[in-house]
Amino acid sequence: MSRLQAERVSLGYADRTVVDGLDLAVPDGRITAVVGPNACGKSTLLRGMARLLRPRSGSVLLDGAAIHTRSSKDVAKVLGLLPQSPISPEGVTVVDLVGRGRHPHQGMLRLWSSDDERAVADALAATHTTDLAERFVDELSGGQRQRVWIAMALAQETDLLLLDEPTTFLDVAHQVELLELLRDLNASRGTTIVMVLHELNLAGGFADHLVAMREGRIVAEGDPTAVLTAETVRAVFGLPCQVIPHPVSGTPLVVPLGRSDQKEAR
Repeated sequence: MSRLQAERVSLGYADRTVVDGLDLAVPDGRITAVVGPNACGKSTLLRGMARLLRPRSGSVLLDGAAIHTRSSKDVAKVLGLLPQSPISPEGVTVVDLVGRGRHPHQGMLRLWSSDDERAVADALAATHTTDLAERFVDELSGGQRQRVWIAMALAQETDLLLLDEPTTFLDVAHQVELLELLRDLNASRGTTIVMVLHELNLAGGFADHLVAMREGRIVAEGDPTAVLTAETVRAVFGLPCQVIPHPVSGTPLVVPLGRSDQKEAR
């Protein structure tokens, strides 16, 4: 059984249902990417699976138990979340913010330790933010700030890591660098990673498992090669395209077709 799964889960806000009767078993030890058009429920699903949003019906299970029956601190020891557009307190330095990723491991009888120091140093090094350690977070560029938030999530050292649009604010080079970092983390530690992505070609290139959503439901899931087809992309995004193998990696590469391209394809 998957460590993290949703069973017939419905999620929403006020009188609006966003995710409706969804089932998802997150593959253990693999990288899962969730894709879909804006407002299809991707981020809402992630919030529900991270215990931030209580299901209206159904349940989210963590290690076989409903996640909302467990304390926030217990969940935070095994599941880390990088939300969309996180906000840092004013006047906090990078090293202090990253250090907050160690809070779930603290207690009345356990103070800051050498393990905490190592975890923070490793997270800063992995995200290439060591040289920013003493700077204030609110002085950083959007891309630098995003890498610092990733560092905080890594410092938490959880077995499960959920990231909502982690490539936001990053240029193309840093997007690839970040996804390579997550792939290395998955390979070296066996960390199960679930991330919401907008860029289909990055999702197809870096994920082991792909989930395509539309209007609060899963349209297709599985190996990226099976999910990223011209038919599925059109059904999910309304986007005419061709899907070809990447010339180097062989992963699926989505090529959008404009009106003139479609005429020529005929």
